[in-house]
Amino acid sequence: MNSTYFSVNASNDLLSLLFCAALLGLYHVYLAYKVKKRPTYTIQAVNRIARTAWVETIMQERRDVLAVQTLRNSTMAATFLASTAVLLIIGVLTLSGQGANLSTTWHALNMVGTTESSVWLAKLMLLLSDLFVAFFCFSMSIRMFNHVGFMINVPLALNHKMISAQHVALHLNRAGKFYSIGMRAFYFLVPLVFWLFGPHFMVASTILLIFVLYFLDRAPKVMSDDYSE
Repeated sequence: MNSTYFSVNASNDLLSLLFCAALLGLYHVYLAYKVKKRPTYTIQAVNRIARTAWVETIMQERRDVLAVQTLRNSTMAATFLASTAVLLIIGVLTLSGQGANLSTTWHALNMVGTTESSVWLAKLMLLLSDLFVAFFCFSMSIRMFNHVGFMINVPLALNHKMISAQHVALHLNRAGKFYSIGMRAFYFLVPLVFWLFGPHFMVASTILLIFVLYFLDRAPKVMSDDYSE
């Protein structure tokens, strides 16, 4: 009986995880489709255009101080978020050693999921993996911002093929891409944390997250139309 109960509840956890992953996957497929159809559909796409224009302006007008200040702000933001990811990793590792003591509290509202310690540890492992992805992406973002800081101050008059405005903009957009992925990893923490309380909370938080992301990701229509002209 207990074995059957564990099997059913573990299946509920697994099915909820797969369902939520499918929802998030379909949402991002939808975004990719919309961007392919209209390149300025998302705010991320508009930011890529803005970063490219910014690099060209900075390198043509030799506004070195503005470039350094702006890149420093971006580096500080990525550094703060990378440090936050490390602190959260330490917190999850600490939590993994206290699962037995906290199980009663954490599973008080878990009506359809399993309360087995092995599943609990699997959930924490997914949390850790997500945080490591965030840390790696923010670290790579810092690295790329630093590279751009050197390249953007090279005079265009030197005619370096590999340090043209387009090439520097490519590096800056890669930094922005890593930063965006790191933020996505932070967003995905929401359903993973709610999963600790029960699979039904995870499903509900995933639906809410997608609803919020739908408004965060879309570029304002006026802005999108302006860039499309």
